[in-house]
Amino acid sequence: MSGIMRARFVVGTAMVLALSLVVAACGGGGGDQGGGGGEAVSGEITIEGSSTVQPISQAAAELFREENPEARIQVGGAGTSDGFEAFCQGDTQISDASRPIDVAEEVPVCEENGVEFIEIPVAFDGISVVVNSENDFATDVTTEELKTMWEPAAEGEITQWSQVRSEWPDEEISLYGPGTESGTYEFFNEAIVGNEEEVSRQSDVEMSEDDNVLVQGVAGDQNALGYFGYSYYENNRQDLKALALDGVEPSAETIRSGDYGLSRPLFIYVSVQALENNAAVQPFVDFYLSEQNLNRLVEAARYVTLPSSLSDESRAQYEDRTTGTVFTEEGEPKGGDLEGALQQAQ
Repeated sequence: MSGIMRARFVVGTAMVLALSLVVAACGGGGGDQGGGGGEAVSGEITIEGSSTVQPISQAAAELFREENPEARIQVGGAGTSDGFEAFCQGDTQISDASRPIDVAEEVPVCEENGVEFIEIPVAFDGISVVVNSENDFATDVTTEELKTMWEPAAEGEITQWSQVRSEWPDEEISLYGPGTESGTYEFFNEAIVGNEEEVSRQSDVEMSEDDNVLVQGVAGDQNALGYFGYSYYENNRQDLKALALDGVEPSAETIRSGDYGLSRPLFIYVSVQALENNAAVQPFVDFYLSEQNLNRLVEAARYVTLPSSLSDESRAQYEDRTTGTVFTEEGEPKGGDLEGALQQAQ
C-alpha cells in the first residue's frame, strides 16, 4: 500500500488539525484552563482504553496542550478491557470506554484498590458493518445473517458469501474484527451472537485492537466484511461501504435515535483520586467537557453528539462528583434509560 493511500486510514493527526482550525475559528478552546489569561497547566496524565474513544480524547489532549505546552498527556488505545484493568489498578487517571464498566468483574477491582470513579458519557457511536467499496452485491445485512457469519459454529464452516444469502456469489468471505480486549468486540458479540459467555468465531478472522488495521484490511480486500466504530467508517468512506442493518443505515440521526441496531454510548471514566491529587487532571477534564469543546471534539472525530439534555446531565455528573456506575450487571442503564439513570444517580 502506498504512503499516500496509507495516510487516508489514520484517524488522528489530520482530524486534530481540522479540529484546531474549527476551534480557532470559533474563538479558541474555551476555557480558563490555561491559555485564557490564567496560569498554564503542567503535569502528566495517562489515558488508556478504547480505540474507538481514542480519537476524541486524543483531540482533546492535542488542543489542551496547545494552551498548556507543559502538560504531558498520553492517550492509548489498547482496548476497553485493558484500559479498565490499568485504571482500576490506579495506573491511569482516565479510562476511555466503548462499553460500561463491568459491575461484576471490574468494579470490585476498583473498589479493592480504592479507586473511585466518575462515569461520563461523551458521545454516541454506531458500530458500522462494512465491506470493500468495490463490493457490488452487498448493500444490507440482517442481524440473523451476521450471527450466521460470526457465531462460533461458523468457524471453518461459513466461508462463502452464498452460504449467508443465496443470491450472493460463491466467493470467499474475509472477516475482520476487533480483538477480544475491545469493548467493540464485546458489544458486537453480545448483540449479534446473543450470549456474552460465548465468544464469536476467531481462528479464521483477522483481528486487531487497532481499528486502522481493520480499515486497511477491508479496504484492500474486495471480499472482506468487518466492523468497527462509526468514525473509522466516516473517515474512510472512499474505500468502504457501510451496510444497512435490518433495513437501517448508520447515520448521525439513526445512531442518536437508537433506530440503528448497533448504537451505543461512549464514555470516559475519571478517577476521583486523580482529580484530587493530580493538578493537571481537573483542568483537562473541565476543558474536555466544556460546552464550548465537547461537541466540537465529538464532531471532529466524526462520532455523534449527545442531545443537549443528556450532555447537560453528563456534565452535572462530573461537576457534582457523582461516583459509580448507573449500569446494571447486565450492562443496561438502571431504569432502562441513560438520561434518567444519570438524573437518579445525582
